[in-house]
Amino acid sequence: MNGVHMEKLDLNLLRVFDAVHRTRNVSRAAEALGLTQPAVSHGLTRLRLALGDALFTRVAGGVAPTPRAERLAPAVRAALATLDEAVAEPERFDPVRSRKTFRIHMSDIGEGRFLPPLMQHLRALAPGVRLETLPLRPQDIAAALDEGRVDLAFGFLPKVKDTRHQHLLQDRYIVLVRAGHPFAQRALRGKALLAALQGLDFVAVRSHADTLRILQLMELEDRVRLVTEHFMVLPAIVRETDLAVVMPRNIARSFGEGAGFAIVEPDFPLRDFGVALHWSRRFEDDAPNRWLRGEIVRLFGEDTGLPA
Repeated sequence: MNGVHMEKLDLNLLRVFDAVHRTRNVSRAAEALGLTQPAVSHGLTRLRLALGDALFTRVAGGVAPTPRAERLAPAVRAALATLDEAVAEPERFDPVRSRKTFRIHMSDIGEGRFLPPLMQHLRALAPGVRLETLPLRPQDIAAALDEGRVDLAFGFLPKVKDTRHQHLLQDRYIVLVRAGHPFAQRALRGKALLAALQGLDFVAVRSHADTLRILQLMELEDRVRLVTEHFMVLPAIVRETDLAVVMPRNIARSFGEGAGFAIVEPDFPLRDFGVALHWSRRFEDDAPNRWLRGEIVRLFGEDTGLPA
């Protein structure tokens, strides 16, 4: 459309052009568009003046496109299809054909527990979809969701406010030690079990503040002998030493009960917590976001309650 001022063209004129080009008949184009024949003829006149070309000439039984119209038709059709797809996107999402990349806030411990079953699930339903995890500081998560830098946030996130969220599952912090550890062999309960924690040496994970907080509340900071950055190094450390670790029960179970570990469940402070899925209110009705939320809830959710 060289030399043509685009402000002279509007979407309705392009739809008129496309309909006439497809049907090769002004009357049938008007019927397809739900317009009167004079309205379609008027639209063609405006297009002819704007483009400086006849566009269509009369032939027996209808009209035939000029060479200029034939060159324009594929571009107009592609532009209309792209616009229609963009407008319709909130109403549908085809996971089988999608090549979308979803970005999810998830800690290293969450990656180890939830990514394997999630990826297996998505491979069957959406083989072209990609996931990227993007760990963020709790204070940055809500803004990242609103800005679209991440699509979802997954985990125990009590400091994340002003988001939509769906409870997924309930968990609790436990003490994990190696199988055969003397602490695991003692049949202790209640206060006696809590008191026995004072005799343990611990490994702590720097990036998980809640486990550190529990150790502080139990006045066990002086019993920490190793501080590491990530949870996923813990299986090898716990299995080969007498160090204990405070960690979520679901994650500990994923290491494999009976595979060299023992789980002890003291009734210490802050032990119970919930894992939730968070997203931005801005993307509440976004079709891809809504689809992935639904699959995560179906895969990991313990209930089907409405999101908060």
